[in-house]
Parts: sequence; C-alpha cells; structure tokens
Amino acid sequence: MSVYTVVVESQLIDFLKNYDVGVLESFEGISAGIENTNYFVNTLKEGEQQQFVLTIFEHHSFEELPYFLNIMAFMAEHNIPTAHPMPTRSNGYLKELCGKPASLVERLKGGGVENPSVVQCGVMGEQLAAFHLAGLEYDQFRANDRDLDWMQRTYESIKHHLSIEESALIQAELAFQNTVDWAHCPKGVTHADLFCDNALFDGDKLSGIIDLYYACHSSFLYDLAVMVNDWCRTHSETPKDIQFDEVKINTLLTAYQTKRSLTEVEQSVWPAALRLAALRFFLSRLQDKHIPREGEMTQIKDPDVFKQILIIHQSH
Repeated sequence: MSVYTVVVESQLIDFLKNYDVGVLESFEGISAGIENTNYFVNTLKEGEQQQFVLTIFEHHSFEELPYFLNIMAFMAEHNIPTAHPMPTRSNGYLKELCGKPASLVERLKGGGVENPSVVQCGVMGEQLAAFHLAGLEYDQFRANDRDLDWMQRTYESIKHHLSIEESALIQAELAFQNTVDWAHCPKGVTHADLFCDNALFDGDKLSGIIDLYYACHSSFLYDLAVMVNDWCRTHSETPKDIQFDEVKINTLLTAYQTKRSLTEVEQSVWPAALRLAALRFFLSRLQDKHIPREGEMTQIKDPDVFKQILIIHQSH
C-alpha cells in the first residue's frame, strides 16, 4: 500500500458518485506496503461517518481484478473476516479513477500486528485453514503468477545488480526447488501474502484479513509457509538477529490442523515450502530495491530479511 497515483479532491468527489456512500468528508494517503495506491476515505451519509479504503491498482487490469474482489466478497459472505468491497451503483466492484481501475472497500477496525503473540499466531493458523476450506467452493481460477518460473525470470532480470553471494544463494535455491515435487500437495484458493500487516487485530480478536491482490490457485502448504515466515519470527531491525519461535510455529500449525490436517506429502515437503516462500519474497524485495517504481509515498522493504530467513531454513 503506497501512493503512486495522486488523487485530488475533485476527482475523488466525482468517483464517489458511483457509490451509495454519501459525500466526501476527508481522505489521506497510506504509505505502508508496496504494490498499489491506497487512501483512507471518510464519507458522511445521513449524518453518519463511514470509513473506507480506496485502492487504485497500479499493475492489474480491469479484466484481472474481478477475481480478487469477488474473493473478498465471497470470503466475507462465508464467515471469513475480510473487508467486503462496496458495490457500485451499476453493480460490480470496479470503477476508473485517474485512468486506472479502482475499488472502494469497507475499512475494518483494528490494526496490523508488529510482534504477534502466541495467541494471535493460533488465531491465524485456524483462520487460514478456514480460508482454504471455504475457497474450495469458489469457482473462479487464477494461476499463481509468482511461481518458480517467475522467480527464475526475476533473478535473470536483476542478477547484474547482485553480489556474488546473493547470486550463489539464489541459484542454489532455484536448483533445489526444481527438484521438489509439488504436484501431490492439495491446492485451492490461497492468499499468498498473509503477512502480519495484512491481518487486522483488535486485541487478540481478528477483525479482518486484507490485501488479497496476490490471491491465486496454489498449494495450501506454500500459503501456510508464507505466513509462518512472517508471524513466527522475531521482527528485528537487524536481519542477522532474526530467529524463529518454535512455540509460535507449533501453535500456528496445530491450530491450522484443527480444521485441515496436513497430508503425509505436505509434511514431507514442509521444509522446502518454507524455503520457497522465503525465496519468493527475497526476490521480490530485491526487484523493488534495484528496479524501484516512483511514488509520492513509497516503502521499500529490506530484502536482507528474507535473505536471512532463507539461510536459516537452508541450514535446517
């Protein structure tokens, strides 16, 4: 969530006329995250304030986006705490703003978690399993566009920026991952980006899972590994100080399996899944660092965090 596209008040007033949400009261840009332009938007309807998140999509087309927005609505309607997109007056969830597709989504209460507790890890494990099971009934399909082929292409595009050590680490991991057989791991709708800042908590109560714009049909185990790599580690300012908390990992995995047990195949490739999830975000952060996009308010996240996570998992 960043601001790459600057919206002025008159543009937003016109945009809001497409929705039954009242009139604009205030808005401000959101700097957290890295993919799309986001604003907090407050409106007044019949004297009551309503709060939303406006997202302007910087990479996705009008044709791609219904998949994500429909998933958000589907999950919210199947008792998974997610932000429901607001329908337009002409139905659907998309309108154009500043020449790009945009959506308005209810703003959930609560905030992201910087250092999740053991209890919160358990909550997320159970909720991810519920998300996976609910998604089995979702009838739209989107392939994973951050798969191993993407990782190989991304490495090729940035390798001239990398140190010898970084290149060797990535090449070795790509070679290893190409030996892993993922074909027999259960698949379905995955969030694929369920970091601590993509879940909102009010105390230990989960108020919502947000930012489903990487959602795709992929391995459930990979989705679980993405989450463990962020929720179950220390969030140190110094990447080399990162450690994993076994109590949090065990709590999260146990909670997940109260709703969906891991198969024998999944258990056998779990270490490889943790490594694959680390490699994916190491590469995307390296790409953002070396080939940055311009924005008014942007946040480039440290690739060394996932470099260290990958090294930790390789050593085990």
